[in-house]
Amino acid sequence: MIHSPLVTEPLLHVGAVAITAPVVVTWAIMACMTIAAVLLTRKLSIMPSRTQTVLELLVGTIDAQIRDTMQTDPAPYRSLIGTLFLFVLIANWSSLVPGIEPPTAHLETDAALALLVLVATFVYGVRTRGMQGYLATFAEPTWVMIPLNVVEQITRTFSLVVRLFGNVMSGVFVVGIVLSLAGLLVPIPLMALDLLTGAVQAYIFAVLAMVFIGAAVGDVHTHVQNKQKGQA
Repeated sequence: MIHSPLVTEPLLHVGAVAITAPVVVTWAIMACMTIAAVLLTRKLSIMPSRTQTVLELLVGTIDAQIRDTMQTDPAPYRSLIGTLFLFVLIANWSSLVPGIEPPTAHLETDAALALLVLVATFVYGVRTRGMQGYLATFAEPTWVMIPLNVVEQITRTFSLVVRLFGNVMSGVFVVGIVLSLAGLLVPIPLMALDLLTGAVQAYIFAVLAMVFIGAAVGDVHTHVQNKQKGQA
């Protein structure tokens, strides 16, 4: 059970850097995801096995969601969106492992994920529009909107942090409290609900990342497509 979501005691120190439990769990999840990706993709073939079929279904579902949300080719965004979704999902579900606190129930992890989305928005926007073109979007529809558009970037990043942190932390606390009061078997329905909540929050986080990145690059893709249709 988490005693305080705002205070995390360090497990050890590497020089002056404190290593906390959420950092260790995050590293473990990243290592497991990397190893699983290597093992599951090392024997791909034209005639897919059951494992490859499941992987292709997962990738196809992610591609379809990116295409529907961003209205563009999913290839440039597949790795980022897919990795974000899987990491948040596994991190949320790590609370089912005895003695493990989900790293997404801590502000620092959620802030790092939100900052990653913010940086990705900037990188994809600059890559698609160019630096001048991307910065010009802050002056749309008029230069008077520049302060508001900058504030919007900050507030929606903050909203990613608060939404993920609040939902995951509350689920962990509720299950922990019921477990301490009612025994082992009674909290099982709440744990199942926590699984569903974790999956929904991972999906929402990934979709919001698509929306934010799509807002930075979507108009350019539409312009290019219209231009190509006109030339045809």
